[in-house]
Amino acid sequence: MSEKKTETVEVEETAQVVNMANLRGGIEYASQWQLMWMRFRKHRLALISMFVVIAFYMVAVFSEFLAPMDPEQPSRTTTYQPPQWIHLFDGSTFAPHVLNFTLTRDPDTLAPTYVLDGSKTYLTLFARGFEYKMLGLFKTDIHLFGPKVNGQRMFVFGSDRLGRDVLSRVIFGARFTLSLGLIGVTLSVTIGILLGGLSGYYGGKVDWVVMRLVEFILSLPTIPIWLAMASALPKDWPPHFQYMAVTVIISLIGWTHLARVVRGRFLAMRGEVFVVAAKLDGCSEGRVIFRHMLPSLASHIIAAVTLAIPSMVLAETSLSFLGLGLQPPAISWGVLLKDAQKISVIANAPWLFMPGVMVVCAVLSLNFFGDGLRDAADPYTH
Repeated sequence: MSEKKTETVEVEETAQVVNMANLRGGIEYASQWQLMWMRFRKHRLALISMFVVIAFYMVAVFSEFLAPMDPEQPSRTTTYQPPQWIHLFDGSTFAPHVLNFTLTRDPDTLAPTYVLDGSKTYLTLFARGFEYKMLGLFKTDIHLFGPKVNGQRMFVFGSDRLGRDVLSRVIFGARFTLSLGLIGVTLSVTIGILLGGLSGYYGGKVDWVVMRLVEFILSLPTIPIWLAMASALPKDWPPHFQYMAVTVIISLIGWTHLARVVRGRFLAMRGEVFVVAAKLDGCSEGRVIFRHMLPSLASHIIAAVTLAIPSMVLAETSLSFLGLGLQPPAISWGVLLKDAQKISVIANAPWLFMPGVMVVCAVLSLNFFGDGLRDAADPYTH
């Protein structure tokens, strides 16, 4: 019996040693990105936010397919129509539909009111509607959902002052707002890494000039500078020119913080053993910077980019809301919020604030996602 117990104890101890060895080996041979992902998965809110952010950008990419109605189609008989809720069953039959309204006017005040007229608009998946180019490649008129009968209209999020579908306009607005934030961050990150890297790597006069430029830009009041630069744009520019101009304006202000971070890290790294060894090995300065120094900052740069996109989204929304950013016929969440400037409009048509709800959801999701990336960027800390 004692021999069996001894063998059992030895087997258990051997299994524990093997498990510990496997654990040590897994941690030892895990890459930096694997460690980041392992830690990021523990941040539940950031993980959920990541999927929400992906969903927002999928909506931006496939906006024509997802929008049930033409966002530019007006109608005099559907101005400020309230939202039509989707009902899944018609009696006991599964038949998605919306209840239709009829526009009437109060006989005393002549105020427009909508009353249910008893008719229904039945919906279907992959409905036919307005024609568009899928990803700019081929023409089609298939949409994810819409009325069964082509030509009928529905307003799930209500309509605006011209009778246009708010849901479709919100979907199309995601493309301008979210892509502008992404492109603006790409430009500002490129400028920040370039100038911050040169400042930290070379030091001396280069460092002095770049840091004085950074301090000058940081000393400027951001919103007045945005307003001044945006007000100088010609009002008759086409939407894509306005889009690029607003992107550049926002990017010229947003690179300074990242430049200071990159400069500090480069100052600390340029005396490290691996950098000195690369120089002694005959590597060019470009290879030392881009092959040896920048990869060590990759995780921090990704986190900084994710946290900077919400600022870009809010900047575009603010400028367009004030009438100094994108202008109609361009559709962005900031442009759509201009219709909700008056309290009387919000009181009578609160659904016009739906673009603001989308801005809040997108900014919160991006912030939570960036916060999780920032925590996971250094997986060795607790």
